[in-house]
Amino acid sequence: GFGPGDSAFPDEGRPRGPLSVMFSYLRIFLTVALLAGISAGVVSWAVQMFGTTPLILEAEVFETLGAAGEPAGATVGAAATAHTHEAGTAAHEHDAEAWGPADGWERNLYTLGADVLTGVGFAFLLTAAIVFFGKGADWRRGLLWGLAGFASFSLAPAFGLPPELPGTEAAPLLDRQLWWIGTVVATAGGLFAAAWLRNVYGYAIAVVLIAAPHVIGAPQPETPGGLAPEELEHRFILVAIVTSLVFWLVLGALTGAFFKRYANEAAA
Repeated sequence: GFGPGDSAFPDEGRPRGPLSVMFSYLRIFLTVALLAGISAGVVSWAVQMFGTTPLILEAEVFETLGAAGEPAGATVGAAATAHTHEAGTAAHEHDAEAWGPADGWERNLYTLGADVLTGVGFAFLLTAAIVFFGKGADWRRGLLWGLAGFASFSLAPAFGLPPELPGTEAAPLLDRQLWWIGTVVATAGGLFAAAWLRNVYGYAIAVVLIAAPHVIGAPQPETPGGLAPEELEHRFILVAIVTSLVFWLVLGALTGAFFKRYANEAAA
């Protein structure tokens, strides 16, 4: 990493070949993506611990009752107490053949690792996009990049495939994955066309691309519904989307700020 006032090229003033320049830029690229991605992943994990995770645990109670064939209304209190007691001692099994981390610190640790990896991956995409456009960035421009990422990867897909609680009926996984990927590509392509062309043709292309996946329609289960109450499901969708927005705003702002801090030194 670099400290305040450090140069991205400590050997500047001496002749440097193309390979040295390439490695210097690669080091800056990695530094920006790793710092922004890890930081945003940790923030996202912290928000999830107080937002979506309690709702998921609550939904798992209904999923357990549904799998056991018990009436949820009469026994949800006792089941919730038992679930809380088991959280620190044993894994909460959804499938006898499936493995999952034990509830409590182990589950939270795996969630943290997944959030950090996700943050780093998306930070690489944002940094690459900033480099591709070649207009530089700061935290303000980074916020715009973050909003574009949120719109492409979270908001647009959520209109057809909203976040799901455990026990929710869903269409086949492959169908959902293909529609999600198509929606992300179409939305990002539409935003790119609007931002790059900035004329009536670009805006028309954007409208067509962004609307296309929703006109086609997301794959839906044969029997919609879930085991958790509808009010809990709606609350989870809202909290999950807000959590995603926070993640993308933090990721965008940090990517822009770190990019200005390190990459602009190379330009100088």
